[in-house]
Amino acid sequence: MTLVVTSRPVSDSRSLPELAPDPDALLWLRRGDGMAAWGRAVAIEVGAGPDRADRIRASVAGLDIDGDPRDLRVFASLSFDPSSGRSRAVVPRRILVRDGDHTRLVMIDPSDAASPGDDEPAAPGQGPPPRPHQGRIRYAGSSLPDVRWLEAVATAITLIDEGDVSKVVLARDHAVWCHDTFDPRHLAMQLSTRFPGCWTFHHDGLVGATPELLLSRRGRAVRSLVLAGTAGRDPDPDVDRALGEALLTSDKDRREHDLAAASVRDVLDGLVDDVSAPQQPDLLDLDNVRHLATDVTGTLRDDLWAVQVADRLHPTAAVGGTPRTRALAMIGEIEGMDRDRYAAPVGWMDATGDGEFGLALRCARLSGARARLFAGVGIVAGSLPEDELSETRLKLRAMQHALGG
Repeated sequence: MTLVVTSRPVSDSRSLPELAPDPDALLWLRRGDGMAAWGRAVAIEVGAGPDRADRIRASVAGLDIDGDPRDLRVFASLSFDPSSGRSRAVVPRRILVRDGDHTRLVMIDPSDAASPGDDEPAAPGQGPPPRPHQGRIRYAGSSLPDVRWLEAVATAITLIDEGDVSKVVLARDHAVWCHDTFDPRHLAMQLSTRFPGCWTFHHDGLVGATPELLLSRRGRAVRSLVLAGTAGRDPDPDVDRALGEALLTSDKDRREHDLAAASVRDVLDGLVDDVSAPQQPDLLDLDNVRHLATDVTGTLRDDLWAVQVADRLHPTAAVGGTPRTRALAMIGEIEGMDRDRYAAPVGWMDATGDGEFGLALRCARLSGARARLFAGVGIVAGSLPEDELSETRLKLRAMQHALGG
């Protein structure tokens, strides 16, 4: 079967979530630009195991495309644990692409499709508009109660002090429910408005706004934005400035960040030439928190596609820990929850391998009128359990605000 790829301009200034006719539309947004997609041209069987990204590439590379391969897009969200088999990848039928003042609709149809009829995907703006859920958000518990989670952090600190690991990232979940179902498009609009500099995403019920770009590929040029080390914000400019300076000079946060940046550089060293990263991190300011940030760039030696490089980087020390193998074992032993697709690669690529993948952070897994929110923190020597719990609460506020809680 041949996929015919065509496009036409769209002159409608509404936001991409507002133009998406399907409440379950795939979304990738930043500063008003990005994509909204719906329908299904190809569902890719990702499967489990360490070669899952290679299977995604092979599936896309094997498509017979009549048109510009850069217009065909595959959206993917991988599971944190490659062995879980919960990764998702799909080529949609319709993709709205916005870049500044220019919006176009990409249409991907099988060459043997009948004339437009019942299976024709809806046109932009034709479906039900995004709507906020009605009713109050109610808390439904966590996989580990706060006291048990504090004990897990204390255990991790003891193992770090004993030299078992240098850093481990522990996450917690926060389940909520409502009498009404959640519309991912509405939540994405809330998130992208509050966090315009983040990459807001929705894929198969996973919705969030991540500040961390795991991997961008443009030709052979690749980039990774590493974040680790977090502090809160304050409405008083002087206090806020002091909080930023304290984060930059914090020995604990700097050690946590340096381990995360090193984990990215170490992987890219084996894949790219001219790895470049500043010696000192910058501050990345968001609405509710700020992070230490390091931009790592380089040029690929081989023709690896974006999803392949992203999966080789995963999990970085920013979401797993270091040394990687022992840190991941500790997460399984003491974290007390199933991460599913939280903290794993989520994004898109075209049929030439270019694309963007973020880490699924500041996110929630939606299921009708229920949602499971996630937040994690990096534990290093000098961490204090109560401070780490407070940091997760800060990070959870992003999704809680979007939900109206």
